[in-house]
Formats: sequence, C-alpha cells, structure tokens
Amino acid sequence: MLNGYGSTILEGAWLTLLLALSSISLAVFLGLLGAAFRLSPIKWVSLLGEAYATVIRGIPDLVLILLIFYGGQQLVNVVAPMVGYEDYIDLDPFWSGVFTLGFIFGAYLSETFRGAFMAIPKGQGEAGLAYGMSHTKVFFRILVPQMIRLAIPGFTNNWLVLTKATALISVVGLQDMMFKAKSAADATREPFTFYLAVAALYLVLTSVSLLALRYLERRYSAGIKAAEL
Repeated sequence: MLNGYGSTILEGAWLTLLLALSSISLAVFLGLLGAAFRLSPIKWVSLLGEAYATVIRGIPDLVLILLIFYGGQQLVNVVAPMVGYEDYIDLDPFWSGVFTLGFIFGAYLSETFRGAFMAIPKGQGEAGLAYGMSHTKVFFRILVPQMIRLAIPGFTNNWLVLTKATALISVVGLQDMMFKAKSAADATREPFTFYLAVAALYLVLTSVSLLALRYLERRYSAGIKAAEL
C-alpha cells in the first residue's frame, strides 16, 4: 500500500514524537518561569513576563521557526569567530525545532499556568503557612497539585496544537514524518496516499494523548474531591 515506504514513515513518526516530547518539556519549564514572572510583585519582572507572552503569541509559528533557525545560525557564525572558533557552524534541525517550539508554547503555557495559580484560593496557602509549613512545602504540597488539575484542560489544548506544529519543522530540513511523506510522495507521485497515512498517524498520536490526559485529570480531580470530603 505504501510502496515499501511504511518503515521510513514510521521512523519519521518516532522522530516527530521525540520532537514533540522534548519541545513540551522545554515549554513547561518556560511556562512555569513565565507564570512566575507574571505573578511577581516586582513590576519590571512582571512586565518582562507579559512582554514574553504577548510578543511570542502575536507572531506566527512559521515566521518564528524560520527566524530562529536561519537568523540564529547567522548569529552563531558571527559570534563564533569572536571567541576563536573559525569553522562554519550548522545548527541541528532537531534541536532548533525543540528550542523554537518550546519557546513558542512556553508563552502559551505561561498564561495557562498563571490562570491556574490565580484560581487557587489564597487562603489555602496562608493556612499552610499558619500550620507551620515552609513556603516550599506549601508550594509543592498544596498549590502545585491543584494547579495541575486546573491547568490540564489548557495544557491539553496546547499539547495538541504543538503536536500538529511539529510538521512545520520539516521546512528547515528535519527528516520527520512530514519530510518522509513528502519524499515518498515525490518519488511515487502518490501524495494523497502518504499524506493520508501521516494524517492517520497524527490522529493516533492525539487520540492516545487525549486518553492519557483525561485519565490524569480524573486522577487529580479524585484526589481533590477526596481531600474535600
């Protein structure tokens, strides 16, 4: 059916999955950092977090990908001779994609995490401090579990969009699922067959993700309800 290209496309699917997981890991870190900046009582720190979220969310993903990959590569090769490195440096498409997608979706997740933290009643943290818990224990034992439950719906949406956005990284030469499908389509002149196969693989990936995240949401919701009882 796929004219012998099935294993090649599956290899690309594995690379796509690695790209998505690596990107979301970076996005979660930047999202938490961005949320902390935006919730900071220090004015300039709060403004810095707002600027990050506003600017990144206002620029198309493809433009950022091309800007970071090609502009970043030019910048690296301008700076490298200044520190004594004379060879030309080629940026790796995979890590460029991870950094770009993580940087983009970190801005979206900063809004998700910020809203989740703000939805937790302030009295719960104050009660933990009054009980004698340290600020660290209050954060990880009281605030974070509730934040996760509240953030899962928004996180799910961002994860699904990020998964689809991985297809854009093929424009910078990453041999992911879309790159492999295009190569196979050009060789066999059967684009519909291969793009339909890729669409099915993306659908499988998103369906499994939804099931896993729904299970996680039910688990955290059950824990909160048990605590309320």
